[in-house]
Amino acid sequence: MKRARLAAMAMAAVMGTAALPLGGDSAVDVKAASGYNYAEALQKAMFFYQVQESGPLSDGNQVTWRADSMMNDYILGGWFDAGDHIKFTITNSYSAAMLAWGMLAFPEGIEQAGLSDSYRNSLKYALDYIAACDLGDEVLYQIGDEGFDHKWWGSAEIYHWKRADMQGDAERPCYFTTDSNVTGHMAAALAAGYLVFKDVDAARAENYLTHAKNCFDIANTVRDHGNTPASDTMYKSSHFYDELFWSANWLYMATGEQSYLDLCESDFIPNLGKEDQSTEMKYTWGMCWDDTQQGGTLLYAMNTGNAEWISQFTKHLEYWTTGYGGKQVQYTPDGLAWLFNWGSLRHATTTAFLAAVAVEELYADDAAKVQKYTEFYESQMNYCFGDNDLGMSYVLGMGDKYPQAWHHRTSSGIWDDQWTMLGKDKFHRHTLYGALIGGPAQDGSYTDAVGQYQFSEVAIDYNAGYTALLGKMIETYGGETDPDFPAKYLQEEYELDQQEPTHVEFYMEACINQSSESYTEIKAQATNHSAFPTRVANSLSYRYFFDISELIENGMSIDDVTVKIGYDEFSGNTVASEPVHYADNIYYVEFTYTDSTVIRPSGQSEHQAELQFRLSIPDNNKIWDASNDWSFQTLQSGNTNAAITPYICMYDSGVMIWGIEPDGTTPDPGQVIVPGTETTEPEVGATKYGDVNCDGLVKIDDVILLNRVIAEDTTVTVSDQGLANGECSAPAGLTGDDAVAILMLIAGMVDALPVS
Repeated sequence: MKRARLAAMAMAAVMGTAALPLGGDSAVDVKAASGYNYAEALQKAMFFYQVQESGPLSDGNQVTWRADSMMNDYILGGWFDAGDHIKFTITNSYSAAMLAWGMLAFPEGIEQAGLSDSYRNSLKYALDYIAACDLGDEVLYQIGDEGFDHKWWGSAEIYHWKRADMQGDAERPCYFTTDSNVTGHMAAALAAGYLVFKDVDAARAENYLTHAKNCFDIANTVRDHGNTPASDTMYKSSHFYDELFWSANWLYMATGEQSYLDLCESDFIPNLGKEDQSTEMKYTWGMCWDDTQQGGTLLYAMNTGNAEWISQFTKHLEYWTTGYGGKQVQYTPDGLAWLFNWGSLRHATTTAFLAAVAVEELYADDAAKVQKYTEFYESQMNYCFGDNDLGMSYVLGMGDKYPQAWHHRTSSGIWDDQWTMLGKDKFHRHTLYGALIGGPAQDGSYTDAVGQYQFSEVAIDYNAGYTALLGKMIETYGGETDPDFPAKYLQEEYELDQQEPTHVEFYMEACINQSSESYTEIKAQATNHSAFPTRVANSLSYRYFFDISELIENGMSIDDVTVKIGYDEFSGNTVASEPVHYADNIYYVEFTYTDSTVIRPSGQSEHQAELQFRLSIPDNNKIWDASNDWSFQTLQSGNTNAAITPYICMYDSGVMIWGIEPDGTTPDPGQVIVPGTETTEPEVGATKYGDVNCDGLVKIDDVILLNRVIAEDTTVTVSDQGLANGECSAPAGLTGDDAVAILMLIAGMVDALPVS
């Protein structure tokens, strides 16, 4: 076993104070076979924290379905707390401190996985925000509010438009305090951050330390809590001396100043929690955002080498394993140390992390304790990955079986906020890779439903202790990151999502209201179901193509055609162009939304927009024939029969995003560009109609490739199998009809290929 790493780090900072490194090399080898890839788990944990980024995304953020968000916040940056959009400084600070501790305790494992830079980048994102929340004489403790953030279900990227509609102001409320609970957490995180960055980014580290000292001074001067009313229903503080104790130990390690340990002895320890109906120092419960006493106890034992405090922390681990003083944490029948129903896995894995640190820092010469506590922390971690009676991984995206209905708004990719968590199992367009879910009930059962958020909740603090411990698991058992993650998986996610007709990001529906020999009246509906990422089109428009050959033959011209808008769901927002010449006798009318933000995937009344319009000639001329109009084909009569049509084309700032124009032009497939994807061509003879590029999927890329083949584009190469796959309509031979047939399949207008 390694020498006491954190105590040695503190010693280096102190340079001559009384703190001594603890322990020595252990003679016990506790290695055992493990079937889990902890390096991949850490890789995906980093992905989860990237998902949680609020504000400008960090450099290197790999989540293609996330974009900058909350750009009106009083302070940009930081992590969203959970599956909602609130930023709590307390949970950002607690989570950052735990992650920093993980890097300080087990750097070799993180480095071995090749994830040190990614790990530090995630830490930096949170710590920079925490430092910015220190305003000198007070701190910012919350951005966002419970009412709106828990009422509305939607993606972070379009949050402020919805908030402006419902609240009248796109800028989120923010709240300030001098609360010792919050400022103590901030001081601890920033001091731990100093230790992480002092040798790799000295200027940033010094900034963290300056703010850590100021936050501690506020906390120590105020010595009060309960001054955070906006967060009381979610993160109400129970006490604050534990946070003073916790942060003082971190500041001692960062500065080497004995005064911080002196404060612990004289002021903080006498006021720490006691067991119920007892004067004995508290050893039950678990380390979390509201109770850092056990983490502080472990640090104090490490920093002082005091046998009494080593014994005190040992009581805590005994409570979590075989019991102490007649008290023991509950266990599920299949082996999870289960504290209570909110974040049961969070508590087990956080205690497991403390046990792993203690094994190296406190008990390195005690073979029995090393074995006992190592078995504990490994069993709790492996429970999360599938060592349970359900055979379920509680880490999303790890293993073959994991929950499917987690409680997280942005990853759901939902466009209709009426589809909320009212007991329904929600689909998710995105996998929230790396998130440690809340966990099972005390009997080991699990309810896989979004509305059952005591099971399905995810949160930055749930992931913190678990992520911190992964470094140790990698040190012990090794593992390799997935070279295809996340690029391949995110690209597949996008492609598969687009196979569902109503999941296509932008599309048109239409039907025929009325049609006669002098006019055509159309009901059209533009849809924005974007989720890669969720977004508002900059300038949304669509074009209705029509042919005036019959007018030309009868001595009339385009000047005789009138365009008139009838019903406009967003009254007055839509502007119709004059007819625009396209080719030969084909023209189009373009309908443009002057404010494209009205069509956005933020709710039942916003994700689609209906428009009714009429193209006509003077009534006394009975020569109008809509049957030759490109955009009229496949439309059904009756204003309740609107169906997806590829022949009315959509554009964003003039760039085509949906449909197929009369000359066969289709959108550029690069809606989402993820590098590094590879395809495998199936064996010749395994015909998959529509799969022109032989990647196993039928999507818009195939339409574009086929059109280029038909146009005899010599810069593209298609295999014989791909050419065979492209022949999906009659007559024989590759024609534009084949491309249209594939597009109809993608749009859900036909059930299968080939078509006749």
